[in-house]
Amino acid sequence: MTHPLSVRLTDATIRRLGARAQRVHLPPRTLAQRYVEEGLRMDEHPLVRFAEGPAGRRARLVGTGKDVWEVIAVVRDNGGDAAETARYLEMPLGLVQAAITYYGAYTDEVDQWIDLNEQEAARAHAAWTTGQAAVQR
Repeated sequence: MTHPLSVRLTDATIRRLGARAQRVHLPPRTLAQRYVEEGLRMDEHPLVRFAEGPAGRRARLVGTGKDVWEVIAVVRDNGGDAAETARYLEMPLGLVQAAITYYGAYTDEVDQWIDLNEQEAARAHAAWTTGQAAVQR
């Protein structure tokens, strides 16, 4: 459920928001809502930032180039062992713990990213298998 909220912004901020909204093809109101939500999440999880990519906008760990979903997938592969995940990914344990903490707060969202990746990997493997069969005829 959403509720209206009146906010006063400077003319310069409104212009910048409008320009950015045009660049990303979103209504200014939608972009402002996204910025508020992401800002709150970053305040709650200071080692998480948000990045735009071909698949969409997603939570990413600061300074790693790794999305939260990628780290959580490795944590799962390591039976929930954060230390082993940190060793495997060659990143500080604190960053793996930050990903786990974010995951606890936004489990459904992170699980969707993991599921999308698994589906894409399955499609890619099927396409490769089909190609291999065609080549071997």
